[in-house]
Amino acid sequence: MIRAAGGSEVGTRYRENYDVWHLAEDPLLAVVADGMGDGPGSAMAGRTAVDVFVAGAAPDPARLREAVALAQRRVGDFGRRLGGLAGCTLTGLVADGTTFWLTQIGDSRVYRLRGRQLELLTTDHTMAWLGAVHGWYAFDSPEAAAARYQLTRYIGHGDEPAPDVLNVAALPGDVYLLCTDGIAEQVPFAALAEILGRGAAPADQVRRLLAAANAAGGKDNATAIVIAVD
Repeated sequence: MIRAAGGSEVGTRYRENYDVWHLAEDPLLAVVADGMGDGPGSAMAGRTAVDVFVAGAAPDPARLREAVALAQRRVGDFGRRLGGLAGCTLTGLVADGTTFWLTQIGDSRVYRLRGRQLELLTTDHTMAWLGAVHGWYAFDSPEAAAARYQLTRYIGHGDEPAPDVLNVAALPGDVYLLCTDGIAEQVPFAALAEILGRGAAPADQVRRLLAAANAAGGKDNATAIVIAVD
């Protein structure tokens, strides 16, 4: 049995919400996207990427890559017509019996709480992530802060990069969190673990996550989907 809920907050930085999310429980399909910037290219990219992914997603790695490739073409074509930036991240989860297929491009994330251990299952496609891995600069340096906004892969990239696709086992008691960087960058890791580990209903956990992002300043659109495996 799966219980799930999602929600989103605009925050204080933007006048509009450029995050997009979708959640269907039977069969389970969850997606979050985060538009880049605050213009028409951002709004179009997020909405288009989610709609295309939902229409084409299936518990099959080839189908998931095809859905992202089609989103790449649609968003890329719009960006060329616009003559400006059109791009977004996309992170999806599709159920396949007792396993989940994850699709990742950009810096939105999937976390999993299993027992008392919270893990980040996805990799950020950013220069900040590469810098942290290779020790290019201190994590709390101005260079690292700037590098968080330098995505190496995203929907709308001119080279149409492919997503990461991975399969994970879903066990009873697992709690999964899909979120945009408005959650990941504002809610500390320990707070994520505490909120997800309380055993509350997913809707209550989503409300607490969004409240924590707003309490931290609400400096970005924030979106969260929580999935509990009973």
